[in-house]
Amino acid sequence: MASQTRVKVAKIDAPKMHGLDRETLTRIYRTMYLSRRLDDREIQLKRQNKIYFQISSAGHEAVTTAMGLLLRPGVDWIYPYYRDRALCLMLGVTPVETLLQAVGAKDDPSSGGRQMPSHWGHPKWNIVSKSSCTGTQFVQAAGAAEATLYYDARPKALEQAKKAPLGKYVNHERDEIVYVSSGDGATSEGEFWESLNTACTKKLPLLYLIEDNGYAISVPVEVQTAGGSISRLTRSYPGLHVAECDGTDPLESYAICKEAVQYCRERRGPALVHAHVTRPYSHSLSDDEKLYKTAAEREAEAHRDPLSKFSLFLVREGVLDQKEIEELEAQVDSEVRDAADAALAAEEPSIESIRMNVYSPDVDPTSAAFEAQARFHGAPKTMVEMVAATLSDEMSRDERITIFGEDVADASRHDNLEQVKGKGGVFKATAGLQRKYGPDRVFNSPLAEASIVGRAIGMATRGLKPVAEIQFFDYIWPAMMQIRDELCVIRWRSNGAFKAPAVIRVAIGGYLTGGGVYHSQSGESIFTHCPGLRVVMPSTALDVAGLLRTAIRCDDPVMFLEHKHLYRQPYNRSEYPGPDYTVPFGKARMVKEGTQVSIITYGALVHRAEVAAAQLEREGVSVEIIDLRSLSPYDWEAIAATVRKTHRVIVAYEDMLSWGYGAEIAARIGEELSMSWTLR
Repeated sequence: MASQTRVKVAKIDAPKMHGLDRETLTRIYRTMYLSRRLDDREIQLKRQNKIYFQISSAGHEAVTTAMGLLLRPGVDWIYPYYRDRALCLMLGVTPVETLLQAVGAKDDPSSGGRQMPSHWGHPKWNIVSKSSCTGTQFVQAAGAAEATLYYDARPKALEQAKKAPLGKYVNHERDEIVYVSSGDGATSEGEFWESLNTACTKKLPLLYLIEDNGYAISVPVEVQTAGGSISRLTRSYPGLHVAECDGTDPLESYAICKEAVQYCRERRGPALVHAHVTRPYSHSLSDDEKLYKTAAEREAEAHRDPLSKFSLFLVREGVLDQKEIEELEAQVDSEVRDAADAALAAEEPSIESIRMNVYSPDVDPTSAAFEAQARFHGAPKTMVEMVAATLSDEMSRDERITIFGEDVADASRHDNLEQVKGKGGVFKATAGLQRKYGPDRVFNSPLAEASIVGRAIGMATRGLKPVAEIQFFDYIWPAMMQIRDELCVIRWRSNGAFKAPAVIRVAIGGYLTGGGVYHSQSGESIFTHCPGLRVVMPSTALDVAGLLRTAIRCDDPVMFLEHKHLYRQPYNRSEYPGPDYTVPFGKARMVKEGTQVSIITYGALVHRAEVAAAQLEREGVSVEIIDLRSLSPYDWEAIAATVRKTHRVIVAYEDMLSWGYGAEIAARIGEELSMSWTLR
């Protein structure tokens, strides 16, 4: 007769375990251990020169694993930071996938081998591509949370987003939340505070996890943060749920994070969890913490190590015995070895693939598809009137479009519009749009340029079509990192998994009486240096209509430069060309034909070139004028044709003579057009 073996199962103290069963407790430890062993394996591979960089999540595993139990994979939206390995494992990222990042493999789901390790991203799990920049993720997460509330109220916009390119990754559920994390150091960035301001003002379902290991590389928290506690500094924010926990204790972390997650899911507002964790390894393998941490500090950290603490706890409480712990760890060690072998054998990306996904592969705004005939009607409009008219038609067609920035609304206090006319922008370019489409689609932002662009990125990543305004080009610089390191490259760095086709409208240029140095700047060449960004600058009302509509309908981020001197000029007005009039990017406009000299220009200098040409015509000189109107891409074929025709060329532009946009055009003419010509 066969005998039966009775397995003794310890009774779990449910309150002490916060309702978690044996299987879940085991999963927590397994994920924590797996995360640490993957770190250790990467460190070994780096020392063998088989990978290129390593930055670990060691010491952060407990709170991020606990958070992973509470977030819903593929439902909630995740803006992680580089120490969130355990969280990503909990959400569904596999050990092989994490190591594909380390080796820079073609099939790395985060970037296709384009980014450093631990720059998490996975469209299947709504883990949004992370750059190396610290703090930029906060305002993007705020924009993503705004999209959550927008889709709650406007299901038609969601359906339109699902039909757009990459629409298969657009999803929304009514109780979804957005998660964003960082270390304690990144909370010193302005975007952290700007995001808190927006999150609290709009009561966004945004969950912050600040993983405080006491150091930002070598800078201790008391130097980084006033008073040494970010939670103490943020407790006065209205509507913000703030809690602290021992982030090395997964059960305490679970209880605290559960309350915060529930707070956000119930749409009560944003929440911030300040988790005190450790960093038992140096910041990265490029750092040596022995240079700034004492032996006593390092020993104290070792006593708080979440892995040793939790394994001892599980044995003491009878959840697992020592043999079961050892068997679990052996299984994980084997899994990590197999994952490393698979990653090391993985195919590398081809050299040719480096140019893939710089721009949208689905929509080409330079193509003939954007050539359309005008259907003129109505009285002539100025450039600024054409901006409002075009935006209005596009908003009627596409409910994904939101318009925001400083002073763009008619009146933030919507009820006031029963008694007042409304503002609609400092130049009136958005006048009447809030009245027509509502305050959830046209609204004012705080005075924070990085936040404006970052929120637009988050909205666009979720499938919306934000048209954000920077009031004056002179004040765009706080948003520079959001534009250069985020907006332009999110498609490329995620290898096409994510995109941010936002439109950034900017009033630019001088020639305004009294504008002074801070309302007259140009600098378009700085942004034409940004791969992935389209840059256009119309000089007529007709081109405003055609190019702005193309900007909105294309699938790339666009900087739409509006020369404010041209806003109300009588000489560049046009009748409205109809709701489907578009102009392709990269196609110059022949302003005037001539035979003796060519003027290549754009913006406010187009009309000045016309005035100069008229004078030269009276003197017997035939002038041809080309208005580039699209700066990136630009129409090299038109430039080459006019230079070959006249053999003399003037490149006229408003920005600095040295290192300006026109200097590049002149240099290319000199280098590539092998003929007799004269350059002015």
